[in-house]
Amino acid sequence: MKILVIEDEHALADTLRRAISSDGHWVDVAHDGHSGLELALTGGYDVIVLDLMLPGLSGLEVCRRLRSLDDHALVLILTAKDGEYDEADGLDAGADDYLTKPFSLVVLLARLRALGRRAGRERASTLQVGDLTLDVGARLCKRGERSVELTAREVDVLGCLMAAGGGTVSKQGILDEVWASPADLDPNIVEVYVSSLRRKIDAPFDRHTIRTVRGVGYRLAPDAP
Repeated sequence: MKILVIEDEHALADTLRRAISSDGHWVDVAHDGHSGLELALTGGYDVIVLDLMLPGLSGLEVCRRLRSLDDHALVLILTAKDGEYDEADGLDAGADDYLTKPFSLVVLLARLRALGRRAGRERASTLQVGDLTLDVGARLCKRGERSVELTAREVDVLGCLMAAGGGTVSKQGILDEVWASPADLDPNIVEVYVSSLRRKIDAPFDRHTIRTVRGVGYRLAPDAP
C-alpha cells in the first residue's frame, strides 16, 4: 500500500516510517496539518495515519476536509486522547479506525493490514499485470489467451500480489490477506506458493513477472517475452 503518516513528533514519525516500510509499504511523512492535507489530496494514498494534535490544522479538521472533498483514502487516527468522546469525534469526522498512544507497532501494522484488506475488497474483481489477468470472482487466470490452472490458494496469493499495483507485499502481508489464522503458520509457506505460481504463470511463458524484493517480500512487474 501507499501510506501517508501525518505526525508532528519527528522521532515517532521516523519510527512509524521505518516500521511501516519494513512491512512492505511505500511511506511518506508530513509533520503538520496543512502540508499533510496537501499531500493527502495529491498523493493517491491508500491509507493515512493521522495524529489528532497537529500544528497548523488539527487532525480532525484534516479528516473532515478529506471527507468533504470525497477523498477515498482510509484514515487511521493516532492520538494521546483516550476518552470515548474523543474516539467518537474522530470516527464522526470520517476516520476508519482509531489507535490510542502509546500503542504497539505490532498492533498498528496489523490494523493497517486490516484496512488494506478492506480496501482490497473494493477493488475491481478483474486484475491485470501485463498480459496476465485474474478474474478473482470466477477464479480464472489467463496469460494472454491461454488459461492457467491454479488452485484456490494460488488464486488468493496471486490476487494479493496483483492488487498491490506493482508495490511490494511482505510475506506476513500475504499471510494476513490469504490465510484465516496467519499467526499459526510459518511465513515460509508463502515461498512454497510463490514457487508454484512461478512454475505455472512464468516458466511456461518464458516470463519473470513475480519478482523477489530481498528482505522485504514480492512484487509483480509486467515482463515482455
